[in-house]
Amino acid sequence: MIDKIFTDMESKMRAAVSVFKSELSKLRTGRAHPSLLSHLKVDYYGSPTPMSQVANVVVEDARTLSITPWEKSMVAEVEKAILKSDLGLNPATAGTVIRVPLPPLTEERRRGLAKVVREEAEKAKVSVRNVRRDSNHEIKTLLKNKEISEDDQHRSEDRVQKATDQFVKEIDSISQEKESDLLKV
Repeated sequence: MIDKIFTDMESKMRAAVSVFKSELSKLRTGRAHPSLLSHLKVDYYGSPTPMSQVANVVVEDARTLSITPWEKSMVAEVEKAILKSDLGLNPATAGTVIRVPLPPLTEERRRGLAKVVREEAEKAKVSVRNVRRDSNHEIKTLLKNKEISEDDQHRSEDRVQKATDQFVKEIDSISQEKESDLLKV
């Protein structure tokens, strides 16, 4: 029973870290990367469809993304999705290829993005701590139902805390790495 609690706890904590990483991948670091556009939805014949399913996104050079829609008719829709996004990018269409130049980040924008990284890191840590709280609650329930001893409870809670510390430390290191990447000119 306790093993199931630990298995569930670890998978939920890993999921929190994974969501954190995917949120960070959407942040611009000044270099072109296809994942910048991965969260955009394109109106594909009336239904919102992920960018990767309607076009090929590749890095042309350090500051330019090149997008080639699978269908010619989707060029305008892809361009519209990029313009409507909160990324502040201005695509340039040349036939069936859309080029998206990434403007250099200003110092102010870099600091703002670093702040967003810290906020996302805090959300991820809260999520990990919520998993810890739920796991400890389940352990206390087992103790209350006399399915485990008090010694087992203390050992289990220590194990939960160690896992929590490990995942919080991982989130911190990922966020520090991303922040330094953002602030590097």
